Amino acid sequence: MSGAVAATLVTWFTFLPSFIFILAGGPLLETTHHDLKFTAPLTAITASVVGVILNLALFFAYHILWSKGFDEPFDWISALIASAAAIALFHFKQNVIHVIGVCAAAGLLIKTLF
Repeated sequence: MSGAVAATLVTWFTFLPSFIFILAGGPLLETTHHDLKFTAPLTAITASVVGVILNLALFFAYHILWSKGFDEPFDWISALIASAAAIALFHFKQNVIHVIGVCAAAGLLIKTLF
């Protein structure tokens, strides 16, 4: 029970500042939309955020597909689940939460049975 409470608190305080910045700063940013001295830095920040997200995706991919490093075999089951998720999300436009749930259940079922 205490783990669930801690996870809830950590999630709340992780995302709360983002929502406050968006709700408080969004209208202010809209007023500076055509001013180059504001839009140029925001474009650079956007590019850096994309880089951080890509870095995180590669980090997770490495640690999932090669869980013990490159010396160990490639995890084909995880790669197939990830590929199926990408197809479901991008081609069939499925709901993200549903895809995460189905992939989690499939991974748990496969890892439990094999």
